[in-house]
Amino acid sequence: MDKKTLAIISYITIIGWLIAFFQYKDKERDPFVTYHLKQSLGIAIISFILGAAINIIVRIVPSLSVVVYANIVILALWVLGIINAMNGRRKPVPVVGPMFENKFSFLM
Repeated sequence: MDKKTLAIISYITIIGWLIAFFQYKDKERDPFVTYHLKQSLGIAIISFILGAAINIIVRIVPSLSVVVYANIVILALWVLGIINAMNGRRKPVPVVGPMFENKFSFLM
C-alpha cells in the first residue's frame, strides 16, 4: 500500500488503524503516515473517553440523553482527517489535533 492509502485507512475505526500500523511498521518511515497515525489514534482515544463519559452521564441523568449527539463531532473529526489524508496534507484536525502532534513516540 502507498502512503496515502495507509493514512486514509488509519482513520477507519481502530481495526483500520491497526492494519495501517502493521503495514507501515514493515516499511521505511514516512512523516506523512506517522502524522496521520498519530492523529487517528488521538481521535480514537478521545472517542473512547467521550463515549464512556456520555454513557455515565446518561445513566445518571436520563433527561440528558441529548448529549449522545456529541458523537457527531467525533465523526466530523474522522471525516476531516480522511479529507486531509486524501489531499496529502499534514494538517491537524480541529480542536484536538494539535494535542496529538507530539504524542505517541512509539510511532516514530
